[in-house]
Amino acid sequence: MEEQINVMPRIGEPAPAFEASTTQGKINFPADFKGKWTILFSHPSDFTPVCTSEFMTFGTMAQQFEDLGCRLLGLSVDGLSSHIAWLRTIKDKIEYRGMKHVDVEFPLIDDLTMKIAKLYGMIHPGASSTAAVRAVFFIDPKGIIRTILYYPMALGRNFDEIKRILIGLQTVDNFGVALPADWRPGNEVIVPTASSMKMAADRMAGKEGAMKCYDWFFCTKELSREEVEKKLGGK
Repeated sequence: MEEQINVMPRIGEPAPAFEASTTQGKINFPADFKGKWTILFSHPSDFTPVCTSEFMTFGTMAQQFEDLGCRLLGLSVDGLSSHIAWLRTIKDKIEYRGMKHVDVEFPLIDDLTMKIAKLYGMIHPGASSTAAVRAVFFIDPKGIIRTILYYPMALGRNFDEIKRILIGLQTVDNFGVALPADWRPGNEVIVPTASSMKMAADRMAGKEGAMKCYDWFFCTKELSREEVEKKLGGK
């Protein structure tokens, strides 16, 4: 019998569609989420320590993501009863790094069959054939995958970076620019590469306005934090 091959979704492709039961009711994804950004993320298992620290962090930061026009959607290959019991334990019993009474209100998907985890390439047999790795999919308001991150099971995610990526993707879309290494709001941004030698020469000569060119193919300009923040979250 041939082994089934699951093709992982790629950046720039539509997010694979599915219907599922969650801790917040049934969903039809991505149709129910269109018009907003979505962070779809998987975790290996309920009632595990790394996952607990992550869910407490996501729960604490949920309003920050909502303010950025983004909804959170979690998944593991556990059932609803396990999800509900685990989230209740987090709220009632766990205090960690100043976080306590954390109420996780975003949906957590029931995926006991691993159908959705396999659809999104979250099952990596080299790590585990029965649990999802820590995948993160950034999906834009049109339902297109824009960024994918994978973390191993033993390493918790960097939530500052997850938020930075979301802000960065919105800035790219809002201003038609690219972003340099370690970019943060308020840092200079990269303007599109010159499309002709004349344009490149004009830029190098300072004829295209306030722009700093390091060479014909690499020019930057200032973009203030205030300008960036005015357009975040579809404002």
